[in-house]
Amino acid sequence: MTFKKLIGIIHLWLGLASGLVVFLLGITGCILAFETEIRGITEPYRKVAVEEKPVLPPSVLKAVADKHLVSKKALGIDYPGQGKAATAMYYDADHFEMLFINPYTAQVLKHKDMKKDFFRVVLDGHFYLWLPPAIGQPIAASATLIFVLMMITGLILWWPKNKAAAKQRFSIKWSARWRRKNYDLHNVLGFYMTWVALFIALTGLVFGFEWFSKSVYWVASGGEKMEEHAHPVSDTTKQAAFTNIADHLWSQHRSAVAATESLGVYFAADETDPVEIVINHRPGTYYNSDYFHYDQYSGVRLKAKGSWDGAFANAKPADKLMRLNYDMHVGAVLGIAGKILAFCASLIAASLPVTGFLIWWGRRNRQLTKAEAVSV
Repeated sequence: MTFKKLIGIIHLWLGLASGLVVFLLGITGCILAFETEIRGITEPYRKVAVEEKPVLPPSVLKAVADKHLVSKKALGIDYPGQGKAATAMYYDADHFEMLFINPYTAQVLKHKDMKKDFFRVVLDGHFYLWLPPAIGQPIAASATLIFVLMMITGLILWWPKNKAAAKQRFSIKWSARWRRKNYDLHNVLGFYMTWVALFIALTGLVFGFEWFSKSVYWVASGGEKMEEHAHPVSDTTKQAAFTNIADHLWSQHRSAVAATESLGVYFAADETDPVEIVINHRPGTYYNSDYFHYDQYSGVRLKAKGSWDGAFANAKPADKLMRLNYDMHVGAVLGIAGKILAFCASLIAASLPVTGFLIWWGRRNRQLTKAEAVSV
């Protein structure tokens, strides 16, 4: 058995084992690539008219949100920027709801059950295949790992034997019969897609496997161990120094936030939790955000463990990479061009199990036909 024939067998069985999951991950990935843009068009309650007066502080919006949320407890208030509705949210293992509020008037514009939100459902499929997370997440991650191996074996199979064969590896012969066109779609599109999809798959593995995430951090940091994210602890022995610490911190940070940037205030969840301030310098993405944690009693800044602490600009390269991972995964880090690349790569990735199965099925039927002819 030749080396390429062995690679072909491995490629075939890996494809048959993971094809359906890869198809689902590809289709859901296509949809998620343009989530921000689609929401901006289809969800008008996210926008408000700009008024010539200051926006209301978090305590006022929280009081309104607590009356409307089923949980009666807003975890935080986010100000996404000028001309956009403020949001209040609550989530736990069983609930995830958001309230869209006019930040000038405190008028409730929309109360949304995010468990039924289209993109949340798609995201659940992309991460967990609509299965319980403990079951779906390992399956999705394992299929992604198999897909990485398939792209490597696919490149080996694609590699031409000579210059004459090389001419056929870069273009689709549209005038050929459907079997040949299907073969070209699988091989040619697979080759072009691999260079983007491999990057998407590897960033997906950072979410999928803890060992992979820690390994990437170890390499990027030059041998440092990745810390698990953990909030600092507020000192319960201190007396409250402010009437409303959340409003105080919000007011302190407002002057440094541009009209196009977002400012989020996340309240202390219990008596030891800190108040968290998040400034996103590029709304629509997540990576370029600054995370500040404060003692809920004294207002003293505290340091959190893990990559999500402090200003993005001041973070270590390995921590920046961790923060960048989701936006690299969906292409958002490169703007609309990156999202188009991610969309196309995900779409082609979803097509490969289909075209690959048709190639296998066609060859299988031809072998069966030949066997029947010999037996007669």
